[in-house]
Amino acid sequence: MMVKTGILEELLKNIVDEKIEVVDLTQILNENTPVIQLPEPFKNTGGFTFNQLSKYDENGPAFYWNDFVAGEHCGTHFDAPVHWISGKDHDSVDTIPMKNMVGEACVIDIREKAKQNPDYCLTVEDIHSFEDQFGEIKKHSWVLIHSGWGKFADNHEKFFNVGDDGRPHTPGITKEAAIFLVEERDILGVGVETVGTDAGIADTFDPPFPNHYFMLGANKYGLAQLTNLERLPARGSVLVVNPLKIENGSGSPVRVVALVEKE
Repeated sequence: MMVKTGILEELLKNIVDEKIEVVDLTQILNENTPVIQLPEPFKNTGGFTFNQLSKYDENGPAFYWNDFVAGEHCGTHFDAPVHWISGKDHDSVDTIPMKNMVGEACVIDIREKAKQNPDYCLTVEDIHSFEDQFGEIKKHSWVLIHSGWGKFADNHEKFFNVGDDGRPHTPGITKEAAIFLVEERDILGVGVETVGTDAGIADTFDPPFPNHYFMLGANKYGLAQLTNLERLPARGSVLVVNPLKIENGSGSPVRVVALVEKE
């Protein structure tokens, strides 16, 4: 096979020369990582558990390794379409086309609105305002909702923000915005900094958890518990998403990185 050079060679050179920055959008995964908590009678996913097998000791004098147990939707994670009943006939993590692991990131900043109202949900008007400033969101893009919630990952009280009503109060996306992004923009999926891709009170919406329902029902994807979104431009960075290839998996912990061209 003939060795080709050109586009990829230039990409690698720019990464090595730090003209392109590789930004990690992944929260650290450990036993303190927050995981979603569903009310009874629903069964909850497990958190992350670490079991050391050896560390240069009598159990393995020359090597260090561990076992771990984690839920599919633990920490920074990927939602496959089969995660939701509306997507039950669509892709699991092992059948998703590989080209869909890479796409442009469009970062919509709702930090001020979420600061004023923690239940704030992205609207179609927010999307239009973003496009008026930065151009229309292209097909095969990720829409990342920058709420500022990533800074709370080490503080469970602020991260879940449970009110006197016993409900978590965290930002999300309206039903109308989810439908618009699916039907009018044909995006890859939505990414958020919160524990899931819907608002904390989204079980009260019609339908409940509308982003899950409409996004996954359209064979699109979700990313949750992202961080470092403030390091991305509104447009132009490239998102690389790597869930584990779990057979029939509904989701997976994921390492998400963005390629950002330096000015």
